[in-house]
Amino acid sequence: MLHLYQYIGIFVGIIALIFTLIRFRGGKLSLGMLGLWSGVWLIVISLSIFPDFTSTLAIATGIGRGLDVILIIGLIGCYYLIFRIYNMLESIEEEINLLVREIALEKGINKGSSSEHQD
Repeated sequence: MLHLYQYIGIFVGIIALIFTLIRFRGGKLSLGMLGLWSGVWLIVISLSIFPDFTSTLAIATGIGRGLDVILIIGLIGCYYLIFRIYNMLESIEEEINLLVREIALEKGINKGSSSEHQD
């Protein structure tokens, strides 16, 4: 018999998986991110159905309890996502700087050529 937390985990995992597929079909998610998030939600669903697997994983990794394994993996995953987001922001900032420079140069050239015609 499943416990309430297992039903909640399965429900959240299925809803999140559906939203992930909808975002991919809408073109808002790349194929790599579809694979990553689908994998995450399938793991959530699997661990909700088979919670004893976390204890087996804890023993195999030498970590005390199954919940500790989940928390450590979640923390590592969060740091990885923060790292990815930081890198994306850096590249977006660089692209914006390049675009602003190009626009400024274009406006400067256009302004210079229009002032030549007025003289």
